[in-house]
Amino acid sequence: MTDRQPAFIVIGAVKGATTWIAHQLRSHPQLWLPKAEPHYFSSEYERGPQWYASLFDPAPAGRIVGEKSADYLAHPQAAARMADALPDARLIVQLRDPVQRAYSDYCMLFRRGWVKGDPRQYLEHANPERSRFLSGGLYGAHLGRFLLHYPREQIHVILYDDLLQSPEQEIARVCAHIGVPVHIAAEEVASRQNDSASPMLPLPLRRFLQPMRPILDPLRSIPLFAKLRASMAAPVSYPPLTPELQQMLREFYREDILVLQDLLQRDLSHWLSGPPVRKPPAAVQAEPCRT
Repeated sequence: MTDRQPAFIVIGAVKGATTWIAHQLRSHPQLWLPKAEPHYFSSEYERGPQWYASLFDPAPAGRIVGEKSADYLAHPQAAARMADALPDARLIVQLRDPVQRAYSDYCMLFRRGWVKGDPRQYLEHANPERSRFLSGGLYGAHLGRFLLHYPREQIHVILYDDLLQSPEQEIARVCAHIGVPVHIAAEEVASRQNDSASPMLPLPLRRFLQPMRPILDPLRSIPLFAKLRASMAAPVSYPPLTPELQQMLREFYREDILVLQDLLQRDLSHWLSGPPVRKPPAAVQAEPCRT
């Protein structure tokens, strides 16, 4: 590792609005994050520390560097690997109602065409601990693993509910945790990142155009091109999450939520009962951020 090693890392959870908080941190004049998720301490560990260090070479001199890889929280080896390389890093965790998180994860893969049909076949699994949709929301177990390697004061936990109610306050708390002055880009606070309500091109057309993305993506800012794309795009219609499946998921997460309550010393009873997960367009419109 070089002297540009990360001082802070957003470690997850997947579909917990980590893209949103990373976007806010990039607007801070004293901070710098690579645009892409490195996934070094999870799926890219074999690339080695020199590769990881090189990701921070473009950072301007004097900036405090960090990164965001949302899969770190749930990865079984990420905590130990991270503590070995970056024992002093300040970690940031964003946690969302695990039932909402699981369904949002399903919806993300649905619009990408990686899953299809009734969400029950993905969210009700014979071995649920092996399902990415379910295991990603076992926050008590995952956070407990990080606490074996990091002191509690190095881990800042944000609840998605708090982020919706007071985003500026949460940004200020993250800045304090990192150790930099509060900086809030007002025009960015209400921005949406990875909004699953956004109209999309039909899946067959997206697959056909995928190899041409490096050429087409820069053209999105051209009005004529943007107008043509908008004429072909449409909102994605997601299969709903039934009340019966919601209840099954609440029961699956119950014990882990109780563990998390003790770790955080926060009342999470609203996650035990939880609001109904309505069809995606209605749910998305009430949420200012996505990941």
